[in-house]
Amino acid sequence: MNGTNTLYEIYKYMSIKKALIILLFLLYIFPLYSLPQSDKDSAVAAASEPVSRSELMLGTVCRITIYDNPQEAAFTEAFARIDAIEEQMSITRPESIVSKVNNEAGRIAVPVPAETFEVVQEATHIARLSGGAFDPSIGPLVKAWGIGTDNARVPSPNEISSLLDLVDYQKVVLDTGRLSIYLESPGMILDLGGIAKGYAADEVRKVLREQKVQSAIINLGGNVLTVGKKPDGSLWRIGIQDPAKDRGAYIMVLSIEDTAIVTSGPYERYFSIDDILYHHILDTGTGYPVKSDLGSVSIISRDSFIADALSTAFFAMGIEKGMDLVESFESVEAAAVTWDNKIIVSSGFINGKIQYELKDSDFTVIPTAKYLQSL
Repeated sequence: MNGTNTLYEIYKYMSIKKALIILLFLLYIFPLYSLPQSDKDSAVAAASEPVSRSELMLGTVCRITIYDNPQEAAFTEAFARIDAIEEQMSITRPESIVSKVNNEAGRIAVPVPAETFEVVQEATHIARLSGGAFDPSIGPLVKAWGIGTDNARVPSPNEISSLLDLVDYQKVVLDTGRLSIYLESPGMILDLGGIAKGYAADEVRKVLREQKVQSAIINLGGNVLTVGKKPDGSLWRIGIQDPAKDRGAYIMVLSIEDTAIVTSGPYERYFSIDDILYHHILDTGTGYPVKSDLGSVSIISRDSFIADALSTAFFAMGIEKGMDLVESFESVEAAAVTWDNKIIVSSGFINGKIQYELKDSDFTVIPTAKYLQSL
């Protein structure tokens, strides 16, 4: 089954603006992905009076829900931390640190704060491990396509060809002694959109811990990170979305604590022209959206920082190489959803490390090795 054509048939009557409006509404009104185990769990949640706050930051809706100690100071400090990260790493802010690095591409190395250096260093590390499937220097292509903005378009083949020369993580030169970043070619653009939200989520967890919060859910535009357990001591139940249906249609529910779940899929941001759908996950080899039969990839890890980058890398690499990459990390798991209703899972789902419940009988959970043997 052709994943791109299937996705278009499902969403061809939805404009991207409509989809974004729906997403923003749901993120503001509902604590997404947190599912009650029973009526008793619902009663416990009500008794503990969770409090949520949402802000438009990092180019998305950032929502924090605190269950056990919802003091205003915790929200204030948490959002201030996100803002500080955005001030350093957002390419939509002309005065950000990363924007300064981009402005000096091909000219000079730019000294940066330690945390910006850390994020870029980790991004290039994942780029090496994924063979460039995930690449923080993808900015020129992202800018040219404009997917998720009012300026979305299909660049010409000549334009894409010329931009591919600028997408090369090996040209991102990091000086650990000076904490500086140098982009070797003029026109290169660092874009940390595929990893900064994950880093921010981990930082928010640190802030909440400092504020004596032991039970919370951090949702940064769909990057979900749970803090501790529920107030009653039970595990959080976090749903994996059916990529072919409206938000809230869960095919699998995971029982987790103090864990991140980050999902990437073509249904998140896209546009269509002449019955052809173009999504936002770009192939760094071709310059065009990745062609895949995958509807989504969910990465489960204690650290959202790693999960954020790996979800994009996995989707771009495909199941075999993507699973090999995931299995090379300790305590990182994955669930890949295909358009023909299969959920391909990593070893942690098979050996019982990840507790899950299949919610849609139309789907089948398959170990990676068994799936690859069937091809």
